[in-house]
Amino acid sequence: MDLTVVRIEKPEEMNFILGHSHFIKTVEDLYEAIVQTNPAMKFGIGFCESSGPALVRYVGNDERLIEIAQKNAMALGAGHSFLIFMEGGFPISILNTIKNVSEVCRIFCATANPTEVIIAETEQGRAILGIVDGIKTKGIEADAEISSRKELLRKIGYKLS
Repeated sequence: MDLTVVRIEKPEEMNFILGHSHFIKTVEDLYEAIVQTNPAMKFGIGFCESSGPALVRYVGNDERLIEIAQKNAMALGAGHSFLIFMEGGFPISILNTIKNVSEVCRIFCATANPTEVIIAETEQGRAILGIVDGIKTKGIEADAEISSRKELLRKIGYKLS
């Protein structure tokens, strides 16, 4: 078995979701779930098929985001994994919907942070062992950081008061 690390390549502030599912139908069902939940969101989906022709299946409503999804899915090459890259919304607005898609087995991350994916490769194929989401924790928040956190949540509309 070989272990490798694949860095997710994307614009710095772009959010994405990385997950695992079980069927080629996933790519279409994820598309429908997103447009029904947040029709204004722009997105691209890449899905790593794990049998037959073993292609990167893709869909979305924005060519640039589709290309980012294709590139990253090809770099991962881990069976039944999927990536959703988005603009005009945050993962939190579609995450529960994505989790409830019948083919989705798990979500590894939903983030805009720099992300590395730890991949195991055997003679049979590749698998995601885990992810590194962001940087190492530096300390515990103090009053100033608590105030800053609360201000940010209100600024971006997630809290009212």
